[in-house]
Amino acid sequence: MKALFMLLAFAASLGLVSPSMAAHSAHGQESVTYTPDITFTLRTNIADGKLVFMGDAGAIAGKVNPDLVVPENAVVQINVINGDGAIHDIAVPDFGAKSDQITGKGASTAIVFRANKNGTFEYLCTLPGHKAAGMFGKVIVGEQVAQADTGALDIAQDPTAVGAPVGKRGPQKITVDLETTEVVGKLASGSTYKYWTFNNKVPGPFVRVRVGDTVTVNVSNAKDSSHIHSVDFHAVTGPGGGAAVTQVPPGQTKSFTFKARHPGLFVYHCATPMVAQHITNGMYGMILVEPEGGLPAVDREFYVMQGELYTAQKHGAQGLQEFSLEKLLDERPEHLMFNGTMDALTDKYKLQANVGETLRIFFGVGGPNLTSSFHVIGEVFDKVYDQASLTSTPLTDVQTTLVPPGGATMVEFKVDVPGNYILVDHALSRVEKGLSGILTVSGKEDHSIFHSTEKVDPNSGH
Repeated sequence: MKALFMLLAFAASLGLVSPSMAAHSAHGQESVTYTPDITFTLRTNIADGKLVFMGDAGAIAGKVNPDLVVPENAVVQINVINGDGAIHDIAVPDFGAKSDQITGKGASTAIVFRANKNGTFEYLCTLPGHKAAGMFGKVIVGEQVAQADTGALDIAQDPTAVGAPVGKRGPQKITVDLETTEVVGKLASGSTYKYWTFNNKVPGPFVRVRVGDTVTVNVSNAKDSSHIHSVDFHAVTGPGGGAAVTQVPPGQTKSFTFKARHPGLFVYHCATPMVAQHITNGMYGMILVEPEGGLPAVDREFYVMQGELYTAQKHGAQGLQEFSLEKLLDERPEHLMFNGTMDALTDKYKLQANVGETLRIFFGVGGPNLTSSFHVIGEVFDKVYDQASLTSTPLTDVQTTLVPPGGATMVEFKVDVPGNYILVDHALSRVEKGLSGILTVSGKEDHSIFHSTEKVDPNSGH
């Protein structure tokens, strides 16, 4: 069953959620997910002598009082920007959602609600006379329109797919087979993207070897690809990390062999010009080179990577999202995600653990541009292997750790209290663009560690 969370805590801090919305939610409205499934942006305007809402982004851009079509049970966010300088608000009365008033040109507000019933419902400005002047439209829930994600591939990477620990085995010969593909994958509910992948997943497969292993890498480019692809392993000592000898045209295979000389957690990625485009489209992953004797045993391990997408359409738009070179060069991503999609670690895959267990997260940043401030809300990292150096003494008792693009870290911590713990980049505006994950911990409470007679607020975002 889908875990229910609220984005209000973060949205309110950013000025996106009104006090009236938060107050309504506190009186029994069903909780919504931590980030919205669908976001619409409207701008108040004057058209043909009437006051109107005008679509500001995506498929509704330029449309007057556009129909907002959403699947049943979707979490919907509607942003409103004041485009004419008059006083306005927005409400969807059937879902109990109403914003505060915005008065200045350029001011903005938002409402968030779960569309938990089928039908056609009205959105409107509630200021006296404004509906009559033309400020109203339809929210259509459950109408079966052509879904953008029909036939789209599930490219989200399973965070538990970490391979088997090497243990105390000796050096071996290892073969790694990578296929580069270009596929339309589901980005979020109702939206897709033309991903470029290793083995149809983003990030690519987690490769696990040990120091002294001899590793042969075979890179095959799918016949239906439109581009040359390659791979650069940061763990490799050699030209281009392997990229110099794996510029593979569609339908061909190229190979190289390397000795794993340095223990650590390393990023790999496509390194075909322009490299940043190949990476942002999904062509990144990680290789763990364990030290002799292997890593210390823990109860659970997870594989998490942060990525960015640069699209012509704004975050929350429906349909196929198109790559924007301009936004890539300006380093202005519209979407940020863990493990490939908006809901990979909040809905698709469950990060689960039990009280008393020690967890290890292999965390990396595919990028290609933004540094991550990796943080788990409600936890402290017992150990941080800074910059993924496994031979250095780990840092202890760390709240947030910096990971650069093309870099990695390994963190370990024991979970002591049941509940939901949110994985974020502590540059918290990025949560609004999809960057969050949920770790659910089950078990008995230990009141000596945490105790309250208050009930957990389901609308708190946790």
